[in-house]
Amino acid sequence: MTASTHSRQLPEAVQQLAAAAQVSLQAPSVFNTQPWRWRVAGDVLELYAEHGRQLEATDPDGRLLLLSCGAALHHARVALAAAGWSLTVDRLPDGSRPDLLARLRLGKAVPADPEAQMMAGAMKRRRTDRRAFSDREVPAATLTRLRRLVEAEGTYLHVVRQDQIPMLAISAELAADAEGDDADYQAELAHWTSRPRWSRDGVPPETAVEPGLRRVPVRDFAPETEAGLSVGAGIDKGAAYVVIFGMTDRPIDLLRGGEALSALLLKASAEGLSTAPLSDTIEVSWPRHLLRGLIADIGEPYIVVRLGYAGSSDPLPPVPRRAAADVIDVLG
Repeated sequence: MTASTHSRQLPEAVQQLAAAAQVSLQAPSVFNTQPWRWRVAGDVLELYAEHGRQLEATDPDGRLLLLSCGAALHHARVALAAAGWSLTVDRLPDGSRPDLLARLRLGKAVPADPEAQMMAGAMKRRRTDRRAFSDREVPAATLTRLRRLVEAEGTYLHVVRQDQIPMLAISAELAADAEGDDADYQAELAHWTSRPRWSRDGVPPETAVEPGLRRVPVRDFAPETEAGLSVGAGIDKGAAYVVIFGMTDRPIDLLRGGEALSALLLKASAEGLSTAPLSDTIEVSWPRHLLRGLIADIGEPYIVVRLGYAGSSDPLPPVPRRAAADVIDVLG
């Protein structure tokens, strides 16, 4: 059976887990590759990495793949907590099956978690906004709440200081230069920005932003075509930049880093912020080394996120998502 099987044919536990897996399709992923699969069997939901969707040139070590899968895992966890279910999560439960990233076992019904309900409400409206943010600054209290949330996921958050932003900009510029000279990267970018509509993945040109002056450069997702979004009048003057990092780059820590990324994006969206993950600075070794300097060389940077208030009231275009039947296997 697949996720399209009629719900009344399935036990309640299977229905709840399949619904959580379907909600996770809203999770962010590098180049919108959505590199995961779900398997539902009884009261167990398993998350698998889909390495056929790994970016071989951009992400040869699979770091961003694990972050993406961690974000999907957190989305599923939030959906279940918001629906009023307890669960246990076992990450990397079988050393002989490295593609099996997590096993979730549904527990008993419990009062719905209000924080989870708030984040679940932000899932469908959250978008990566590559446009310039307004001059309005992100309050320090908001950044503190986001830091505590990230730490609750077993990861850490560094708020980039004003004096560190030039170094962050340099790391982004160096990454863009290196990848601009890499033919394999360019081919991979072209592949994932020109996907057929039936594939329901990738970064379509209508979600890309035209080049413009920014405090920290933003990746050009439409180098060979016209971008669908105007950069706007701002230059991200009010934006805050944060680095999610951990102590190691072991798979389990990167998976947790993805869960922390999801938590940050959903919480920020629920509080009215616009968000944009910036992964290019960790895709190339030297820019990633510079990022380590921003966090005082005390850990491994996983991803940078730009936070701020939208500079435009125009809605962002929808982002393609894979069909549930292509991603979720329901065994009953």
